[in-house]
Amino acid sequence: MSELLVYNTRARRKERFEPLEPGHVRMYSCGPTVYSAQHIGNLRPYLFADLLRRTLEHAGLRVTHVINITDVGHLTDDADAGEDKMEVAAKRTGRRAEELAAEYEQQWKRDCARVGCLPPHATPRASEHVPAQIEMARRLEERGFTYRIEDGLYFDVSKFPRYAELSRLDLAGQQGGARIGGVEGKRNPQDFALWKFAAPGVKRQQEWDSPWGRGFPGWHLECSAMSIQYLGQTFDIHTGGVDHIPVHHTNEIAQSEGALDVHPWVNVWMHEEFLDFRGEKMSKSKGNVYVLDDLVAQGVEPLAYRYFFLQAHYRQQQTFTDEALAAAATGYDRLVGLACELRRAQGDVDASRLEEPRSRFAEALCDDLNAPRAMAVVWQVARSDALSPAERWTLLAEFDAVLGLDLANAEPRAAQQESDPRIDAMVAGRDAARAAKEWAEADRLRDALAAEGILLEDGPEGTRWRRE
Repeated sequence: MSELLVYNTRARRKERFEPLEPGHVRMYSCGPTVYSAQHIGNLRPYLFADLLRRTLEHAGLRVTHVINITDVGHLTDDADAGEDKMEVAAKRTGRRAEELAAEYEQQWKRDCARVGCLPPHATPRASEHVPAQIEMARRLEERGFTYRIEDGLYFDVSKFPRYAELSRLDLAGQQGGARIGGVEGKRNPQDFALWKFAAPGVKRQQEWDSPWGRGFPGWHLECSAMSIQYLGQTFDIHTGGVDHIPVHHTNEIAQSEGALDVHPWVNVWMHEEFLDFRGEKMSKSKGNVYVLDDLVAQGVEPLAYRYFFLQAHYRQQQTFTDEALAAAATGYDRLVGLACELRRAQGDVDASRLEEPRSRFAEALCDDLNAPRAMAVVWQVARSDALSPAERWTLLAEFDAVLGLDLANAEPRAAQQESDPRIDAMVAGRDAARAAKEWAEADRLRDALAAEGILLEDGPEGTRWRRE
């Protein structure tokens, strides 16, 4: 496989990727905050991370992939103000926070599987790793990075000179609280909470004892503590959305490198752009949430949404419209139709004829996961007259191990859903004639169906039909 180049946000350029441990890649992705249903925009980070993981594995590397579950500590304001999103949702619904978290975690896992994402090797929950977060905050306190105010224990960014390295913020030009809002007593507007104290007289569902008082961990702390616990003190790749760059990931680096005295904590930072929903970012706060079940209700296969994702580069903002999705669904259906024909192909495969398209596919992926270029190779192979059907299927099956479109099993929507009583009856009559060895009648019915543009597919489960 070609040399793998990935865009490292920290360096602001494409770099040759080499794992820290030969043959083994350790990778962490920021996971969902499970206070409500995960919409299709929330799925884009995991489609990206899955494509990255599959590409690394296609290159012969072993990957350990961890995605966290945020079920505590994510406030309604990244400025460490407001309320915990889980607590707000629990109050609104009258349910237990852990019940909501369990429900929406399962919805997220189910939807990720439906769009072809491989399950991560670990999905640690923040609420189950509070001791590790307390220990990290304690180490930061020992090393002189923290201070305490009425609101909680805070990280002092002035003690960490590399704070602006990832986001390239102009800290000197920031006015008090301009970037992340104001909390009374903070020394610097970028300082962030490691541990928040429970408000006096307010009973929270999620709070713990700590060396600083009863409360709960800050959102940024969980990702550092859990990634280190599962992947080690330094690891290869950290992924997330571009919105994480200026606050969440910047804070993760500061507290992790401050606590561990390492640099760099993570070798490569990779970020995907937003899904643009009819002209604006999809968000729960705007009320324009569109979940995967909404697509299914419209007759769209979940994997058609993955196909839609593969039509744009992960670092490009992708616009979602009904028309764009319909076009992707049609494209996916046509590809599946070709795959259905090719996967039954018999015959010899000339390995030398596979090398050129195989190389072009690998080059596309190795150029910072250029999925649109890779998909162009897929379509060229699927329609190629220069390759035999068996050779075309051999390549498509290889490519699909990375693309995750389930071409080995998927069926066209027409074959799955289309029904016509008259044609169904003619197909059943042909099946009966064949069973009775009345070949002339079977051929007559087949020819009559072909004249109407009906293609028949005989298989062990019976005969299926679809229109040309």
